[in-house]
Amino acid sequence: MSDFTSNFWAVYVAAITVVSMAACLLLLWFSGKARAMTAGDNTTGHVWDGDLREMNNPLPRWWVWLFVITIVFGFAYLALYPGLGSSKGQLGWSSAGQYEAEVEKAQLAEAPLYAKFVAMAPEQVARDPGAHAIGERLFMNNCAQCHGSDARGSKGFPNLTDGDWLHGGSPEKIKESITLGRIGQMPPMAAAVGTPDDVKNVANYVLSLSGSPHDSVRAELGKSKFIVCAACHGADGKGNQALGAANLSDKTWLHGYGEAAITAMVNNGKVNQMPAQAGKLTEAQIHVLAGYVWSLSNK
Repeated sequence: MSDFTSNFWAVYVAAITVVSMAACLLLLWFSGKARAMTAGDNTTGHVWDGDLREMNNPLPRWWVWLFVITIVFGFAYLALYPGLGSSKGQLGWSSAGQYEAEVEKAQLAEAPLYAKFVAMAPEQVARDPGAHAIGERLFMNNCAQCHGSDARGSKGFPNLTDGDWLHGGSPEKIKESITLGRIGQMPPMAAAVGTPDDVKNVANYVLSLSGSPHDSVRAELGKSKFIVCAACHGADGKGNQALGAANLSDKTWLHGYGEAAITAMVNNGKVNQMPAQAGKLTEAQIHVLAGYVWSLSNK
């Protein structure tokens, strides 16, 4: 690991860069001074294809100066910009700094537009055509990668167009989820439930809560074991939004449907994470985005 924490490679690359450029300059000077042995007709004596002779003419002056200017420009660039190992350069420029400056400039330009929407309630934002269009663009750029362009999600990624919410579907809760992100964690529960057969019984009981196809005998046997799950999902299996525990009594299955999927969930647990967007989006942008997301399930 020391190779990645020391500055050896930064110094190594910087040294090779400077030496290479200096060598180019030295080679250019040497080639201008040295003279090859020539025949009396100003040729090197090399002949190809019977009559193709190599002349011993010097490089054109403009070509030489073009090389020199290029090398001088290279040294100047390395002095001003970060090109020599870990050196930041005299100007202190960085791609991250330029990006942040451009983002700040864009946010200042957009501030008057967003000021109008910030003063509105999320429900009003959802009904405003202009805010809705901006919210849709924000969603496409920041949320569609996981939730899909139609916001209907996929396995492991919640559908935002229905009324099923792990942490609550109010505008305030949606804004909280976007701002802070969410970490959903279900620990492996196989050891607490009992034997592999007990796990299957619990899986069938869970299926029975939503009226899904199940083995009624196994479901009855698994009812008493469900008490292990009730701590988070509730005795009736309707979940707990304060904990982000899923409602097991509806027919919405985030991580797969059927006995095999539920058994795997009990055995292995699951960790899901939605990253916080507070570092990427401004408070005003999150306000507009929350209004747009809320509108998807509240037509």
